[in-house]
Amino acid sequence: MILKGRRSEQALLQELLDGARAGMSGALVLRGDAGLGKTALLDHAVASATGMRVSQVAGIEAEQELGFAAVHRVLRPLLGRRADLPEPQRAALETALGMVGGPPPDRFLVGLAVLTLLAQSAREQPLLLVCDDAQWVDRESLDVLAFVARRLHADGIVALFAVRDEAGTLPALAGLPGLRLGRLPQTDALALLMDHIGGTPVDQVVIDRIMAAAAGNPLALRELSRGPAPVGPDFGEPPAIGPRLEARFLLRVRDLPASSRTALLALAADATGDRHLVRRAVRHLLGSDGEATTEAFEQLEREELLTRPPVPGTSPFRHPLIRSAVYGGASRADRRAVHAALAAVTDARTDPDRHAWHTAAATDGPDEAVATALHHGAERARNTGGYLAQASFLHRAAELTEDPARRAARLLEACAAALTAGAPHRTEELLRLLPASDPGAPLLGAHADRLRGLARLMLGRDGAVRLLLDAALTLARHEPEAGRDVFLEAVDAAMVVPRTADATALEVATAALATRARHAEATDVDATVPDLLLTGHARLVAASHPQAAPSLRAALAAMRRPGAEESGAARWTLLGMIAAVEMWDIDTLGECGRRYADAARRHGALRMLQISAHANATSEVFRGNLATAASHFAEFKDIADATGADPRHSHPTDAMLHAWRGDEAATLSAVQAQRELYPELPGGIQVQLSRAASVVLELGHRRYPQAQAAAQEVLDDPPPHCGGLSLPGLVEAAVRNDDPAVARRALRTLAERATASGTPWALGLLARSRALLAHDSQAEDHFQEAIALLAPTPLRTERAHADLLYGEWLRRQRRKRDARTRLRLAHEQFTSMGASAFAERARLELLATGAHARARGAGTDHQLTPQESRIARMAAHGATNQEIATNVFISASTVEYHLAKAFRKLGVTSRRQLPAALQQPPLRPRSTGIRPRQEP
Repeated sequence: MILKGRRSEQALLQELLDGARAGMSGALVLRGDAGLGKTALLDHAVASATGMRVSQVAGIEAEQELGFAAVHRVLRPLLGRRADLPEPQRAALETALGMVGGPPPDRFLVGLAVLTLLAQSAREQPLLLVCDDAQWVDRESLDVLAFVARRLHADGIVALFAVRDEAGTLPALAGLPGLRLGRLPQTDALALLMDHIGGTPVDQVVIDRIMAAAAGNPLALRELSRGPAPVGPDFGEPPAIGPRLEARFLLRVRDLPASSRTALLALAADATGDRHLVRRAVRHLLGSDGEATTEAFEQLEREELLTRPPVPGTSPFRHPLIRSAVYGGASRADRRAVHAALAAVTDARTDPDRHAWHTAAATDGPDEAVATALHHGAERARNTGGYLAQASFLHRAAELTEDPARRAARLLEACAAALTAGAPHRTEELLRLLPASDPGAPLLGAHADRLRGLARLMLGRDGAVRLLLDAALTLARHEPEAGRDVFLEAVDAAMVVPRTADATALEVATAALATRARHAEATDVDATVPDLLLTGHARLVAASHPQAAPSLRAALAAMRRPGAEESGAARWTLLGMIAAVEMWDIDTLGECGRRYADAARRHGALRMLQISAHANATSEVFRGNLATAASHFAEFKDIADATGADPRHSHPTDAMLHAWRGDEAATLSAVQAQRELYPELPGGIQVQLSRAASVVLELGHRRYPQAQAAAQEVLDDPPPHCGGLSLPGLVEAAVRNDDPAVARRALRTLAERATASGTPWALGLLARSRALLAHDSQAEDHFQEAIALLAPTPLRTERAHADLLYGEWLRRQRRKRDARTRLRLAHEQFTSMGASAFAERARLELLATGAHARARGAGTDHQLTPQESRIARMAAHGATNQEIATNVFISASTVEYHLAKAFRKLGVTSRRQLPAALQQPPLRPRSTGIRPRQEP
């Protein structure tokens, strides 16, 4: 089938289908105005998918509120295979589809289950997944289907979506390959019109008017060719083609007999696509026998308003605009009557939610019984993870609730459900329906302010921190635990996104500490992880590191307790990981990163897994395992992409890795991206991590003025979090720049923080920095102390850096032999970890002593991509393809694809050979024999 004017689009679709038949995958989002031919292109793809299994689903406007409805239609033929799914995936899917009870499932764990089932099916036969009118697919299903589309690679699956332009940007589909349909060229439009007209003689003036009115829209050309051409002058801008076509469809509907109009409205009000159910409803409305109902439906098919034959899982209407025209053009009384009939023929026992929804739509005025039924439906939606459905049920229940307090409570619950669903715009719409603040009900206003603040935070708007702070202050007086949690949310917001000028981190911290002090007598404020984290982070901001350190140490100890990752501590993973970095606690950072990541994988908690992946990556950078760090950063980005996060925020977060590798272009690109996102200084934690990366990069390349300039802001305007990472570099750079005043200021700040921390990492950095400023008679003792402190730790980067600085000092003391020992050791360590700039710095220092650096390999897996390296390492540790797929959020087929590429690059033929092929050259055991100096 050749669609006029769409040859290039058809060629692209054919390329995707051919790729799927060859075992590869692809996704495409078709965008365009109503009637431009998106559905026709999808139909063409279906007709061209010979030898492929086809799964079609179309968004139905009335079904947007029913969570996972579209997923259920897609999976209906495959549900018999769900027993083969890994247990967490199977449980999440069955809960989402209402097959079993349980806690609300993680949406992306459901997505992984859907990906697994579709990929298993595609192994037997390539698969085409078609989703028309995606703007009307329920949010939960669209998130899941978009997740699947993003994870496709070597699965033999093509995923096609069609979206109307007027629907705006759908966040779920952001980042997927897209194709925007334009109007047909004049020649093709005229040819299409003549095809529709056939042999009917038509005046040229009529043809010209049709062409002008249709403006290259294929559906408009078809519809306008069926009746009289538009006449009359056109004053002003013409209306959009969608409303014009809806009006034309409505004119056709009004000429139908009453029975056919009733049948059409019943179909428009129904979301099941079950024509048998609708026929029963029409018979109920008409009070007639089945023959009259059959005649009504047959006339609708003759008028080409309905598809013939019906396609399961798709809308019965030939075009969605017909549905919009019919339902929108009906009177309220007629709509209520149709919904009442649908409620009457829907079994309240087997489908209570649809029954409640139709009953509510048929109700005119408050009705607590119906509102209660809707509230029960909201609870069921929440239990299956359908949070937007929950919000819609609660919104409608509130509309039917007469008692003001109960109505407000239901609206507030609807707002919270919408926010949980990741729909901040919907949250704000519902919040506007809440009554004005009532001094007699402060808790309602406080909970509403919290939701407003979180919605603004998600949307990147100002005012978020102030709203959270106000909510926390009010809640703390009435619900201390809830108040504490909102204080933590405010601390998090002020720390991560500091651009809001409405309330500073200092205001939040001061208020939190004052509130905690007032409640100190009533409760043990430091009993739990969130209590400890709030006190510690607030003191970091409002007081000092020495005052914050006891609470932060206790919080980190609590986070390491057995089972902590399964408790409420998991909610505050980000604040815990930041505390570990702030306290220079590499052991907690590494252990909690691994444990909390494992727990997140078990539960499908992608937000926690994303934070843990970043913590693991940061830990491995400082351990000098840069290839492993790259794998964790790849996982972090994978999760961000899988969840549809803005890549501008997630992708530049590996600046520190690039800096240690000495990759100037990649580091500067990541740093610049963070600066553009957060232009205000001192900025949030990502800005501080980027600044620390800049310092590392410049020190490695021996550009000391630039290193000092990058770190100077930490001294001039100290940030409360993550600024300490730049202080040792500032001391080093200032010493090299012969600026002892700045070096001493930085050392005093470092000494205060490192002493408060007390970890070997912190004290080792302090001793190393003191050595740089010490008199020659004392410097060596400080260097040896630093090396002794750092030697037992896993911090290869810091150990190598200490050796480098010690070797440089020894060379300047003209102790060439001793200098060569240290510099050679530093060079070997930096080379083995792939820190090229620092390795070159050590090599040049060695040359200055008259020695040459020995060549050393950098490992055998450097040629692998981060994804290939990650998969190969998991396989080397014995993980099966399905286990790897579950952890990496891809299909087992894609795991096979990446493993095959890794095998070729590594020159191996079996998994048994992977451990040896991936093994890095072992470091020479260190035995310094140096004991730490004792502080006087």
